[in-house]
Amino acid sequence: MSSPSAPGAATTAPATREQRFVARVAIVATMGALAFGYDTGVISGALPFMSAPVAHHGLGLTPLTEGIVTSALVFGAAFGSLAAGTLADRFGRRVTLIGLSLVFLLGVLGTALAPSVTVMAVMRFVLGLAVGGASATVPVFIAEMAGPSRRARLVSQNELMIVGGQLAAYVLNALLAHYSTSPHVWRTMLAIAALPAVLLGIGMLFVPASPRWLASRKRLPEARAVLRKIRSSERQVEAEMAEMTRLNAAEHHQAGWAAVFATPWIRKLLWIGIGLGFMAQFTGVNAFMYFTPIILQSTGLGTGAALTATIGNGVVALLATFIGIWLIGRHGRRPMLLAGLCCVILSQALLGATLLWMPDGVLKSYVALACILFFLLFMQMLIAPVYWLLMSELFPLRLRGVLTGTAVACQWLFNGVVALLFPLALAQFGSATFFVFAAVNVASLAFVAACVPETRGKSLEQLESYLERTLGGSAVHAGPERRALARGA
Repeated sequence: MSSPSAPGAATTAPATREQRFVARVAIVATMGALAFGYDTGVISGALPFMSAPVAHHGLGLTPLTEGIVTSALVFGAAFGSLAAGTLADRFGRRVTLIGLSLVFLLGVLGTALAPSVTVMAVMRFVLGLAVGGASATVPVFIAEMAGPSRRARLVSQNELMIVGGQLAAYVLNALLAHYSTSPHVWRTMLAIAALPAVLLGIGMLFVPASPRWLASRKRLPEARAVLRKIRSSERQVEAEMAEMTRLNAAEHHQAGWAAVFATPWIRKLLWIGIGLGFMAQFTGVNAFMYFTPIILQSTGLGTGAALTATIGNGVVALLATFIGIWLIGRHGRRPMLLAGLCCVILSQALLGATLLWMPDGVLKSYVALACILFFLLFMQMLIAPVYWLLMSELFPLRLRGVLTGTAVACQWLFNGVVALLFPLALAQFGSATFFVFAAVNVASLAFVAACVPETRGKSLEQLESYLERTLGGSAVHAGPERRALARGA
């Protein structure tokens, strides 16, 4: 079966009206990613003020409650992504995102007004439901709207908006900390997240439903009408309709988890998706995103300087994501992951050595920050965009929502484990924590090399057929097919 041209091949031609429409749809959908990024980044600046005693208008956080408040959003995101996957399969990606915008607003208002640690933790959990739901739904929605030649770059814009939201949080945190004299400045930091939530809800009212979801619900005339808005030729429309119709006709009557348990190749894909979530989170990326000010304060840097230095995290992550979007159109998913993990292992080991053996002082602070920025450069350039792209590509149409939701939910659980334990591990074990991360990443490197398939250069329907053959093939034919899969045939 021949493959379409590789992603990026058509980008030199002027964009058609339909392509511009899809780009606008992607911008609207990624307002959810912008809110996701802001809500995960803002906590790094709010924590030092929330840790102030209640008498000084803080919440009196301890290392334990810091971990609880930080990780509450993450564990909420695990439940949110799991629930959103099921809802997206049942009610559609568009309707699910509209509902998530309302949950975003509720969570933002609840955290900004929280009077106690308990209320804060509960409302951070609610906010996490929306963050997780968006993380599972937005990439799938964009992937199903985009054609194969533009899928990688449009889906990768999701990661761009995530890191853009984090950078906005870091900059606003630093500005508010510097210029505001209000003891409630942390509440303002948290309240700003309402803006992307409102933009998401309003914007999704004006975009169409996913044609692939419509086809999966046997609403073929509506699916064809949407395809005519987002594809440049009737030939493309009819080719995609034929593929979707063929797959729908070939589907088993089983749905949901019954189909997963009954289908070995789908179970393998789910385990690969869960393993990718472990890989992404146990790089330690969110330990840096959440706790960089605390890490830098441990080297002797003041609170204001630490918050300002954290802006570097967002700038590097944003620039790295731009580079990653360019690379992802030219290189396979597997090579990018393998190269990124090698650089992550090196940066973790260097950071651990710096914190362990360098004497305290300004030089140590800057070297530690350089190690963190080196880590983020390769994490955001080579690993994070590929992870979210794979989550939108790997799973078959009839189960895409529930399987993506499950895999992303596990990723959030791993994120929560890191967020909850990192402050305690840093207090208990100090610099050795980063050597542990490096060792875990060596195991992740072996997992990617052995298990992760190459998905570049195929439509979602072609990819589904291909993975079914290669992961579910007979013992006689599986060997060559799997080798071809690993090469990215």
